[in-house]
Amino acid sequence: MAAKALKTSVFVWEGTDKKGGKIKGELTGQSPALVKAQLRKQGINPLKVRKKPVSLFGAGKKIKPVDIALFTRQMATMMKAGVPLLQSFDIIGEGFDNPNMRKLIDEVKQEVAAGNSFAASLRKKPLHFDDLYCNLVDSGEQSGALETLLDRIATFKEKTEALKAKIKKAMTYPIAVIVVAVIVTAILLIKVVPQFESVFAGFGAELPAFTMMVVNLSRGLQEWWFVVLFIVFAAAFAFKESHKRSEKFRDFLDRTLLKAPIVGDILYKAVVARYARTLATTFAAGVPLVEALESVAGATGNVVFRNAVLKIRNDVSAGTQLNFAMRTTGVFPTMAVQMTAIGEEAGSLDEMLDKVAGFYEDEVDNAVDNLTTLMEPMIMAVLGVLVGGLIVAMYLPIFQLGAVVG
Repeated sequence: MAAKALKTSVFVWEGTDKKGGKIKGELTGQSPALVKAQLRKQGINPLKVRKKPVSLFGAGKKIKPVDIALFTRQMATMMKAGVPLLQSFDIIGEGFDNPNMRKLIDEVKQEVAAGNSFAASLRKKPLHFDDLYCNLVDSGEQSGALETLLDRIATFKEKTEALKAKIKKAMTYPIAVIVVAVIVTAILLIKVVPQFESVFAGFGAELPAFTMMVVNLSRGLQEWWFVVLFIVFAAAFAFKESHKRSEKFRDFLDRTLLKAPIVGDILYKAVVARYARTLATTFAAGVPLVEALESVAGATGNVVFRNAVLKIRNDVSAGTQLNFAMRTTGVFPTMAVQMTAIGEEAGSLDEMLDKVAGFYEDEVDNAVDNLTTLMEPMIMAVLGVLVGGLIVAMYLPIFQLGAVVG
């Protein structure tokens, strides 16, 4: 059994070059002594070598899927350039500012240095490297084409994350509008309406029904604002916990979102793109179609399509063509089915699925841009109705008083 390698860290150093000029930098090493030795080999006289401090905010920085995508792309580049695997980990690790990402890369490196395969080392970090990722790396190692597979995985991760970002943008925009509208309305009701109410008290006349409704709403909000705030936070917490713990709730949400106006169409196209992109990547990697469909089912991210893909897998394993199995589910668009049929006939299924993924990713991109453009006048309309309605309600008694005086 191979001895476990020492843990590497990032060190900050200061020294002088051959001409006596002061220079400084960062270097990855296992100890200050080894870093000094490394610097002397480069003709640098080290004066200070200390471990790089971890910032308070950086220490708790989460590892995001985008970080994993960048790591994969850099690994693919290093492998293509012929850089040894262990040295690649060191070079890539130094490039990340996130200390948690550096730690993850170092831990994977230690596993590989201890004699494990790259795929086996990644499997020990399931939180960041899922089964699909590990299976593709495993295929690359076994076939001797790891650099090609890493390139495909990197492209797959980049496209997937770009698609997620577009969906997030589409979902965030309307939610942000609603939140802003609610906050503005609440501020007006709590701070502005009471000022008008004290003025109305001196009128001695009956207030219009619309004004009374706003005044009563203001009184209620002033008196029970903490209850309203508690209900909002409790509802948000309950939603988050239900989504995390209840599979039935997640499935219900998946089905509901697909039927939602405007956003549902964007989500539908995104899931089709994700299905095509994942299947193209796994099939191109040499994974048998039935096994590939198993991985794709989990990667779709929606219960409707997950069930559909599992049905397709069963049909394909029974001898049915992929395009016919897709058609019988009734959830895939005709264009995707036809392109799959052409790919199967021509023996270029991965290329055709790649084209399908590209087409629907562009569709999502266009739909999100259109939604953003559509939402801008809607923001003005919603805020105008809410703020304008409150202003009208407050000025109605003044207008009535003016008419009586006139």
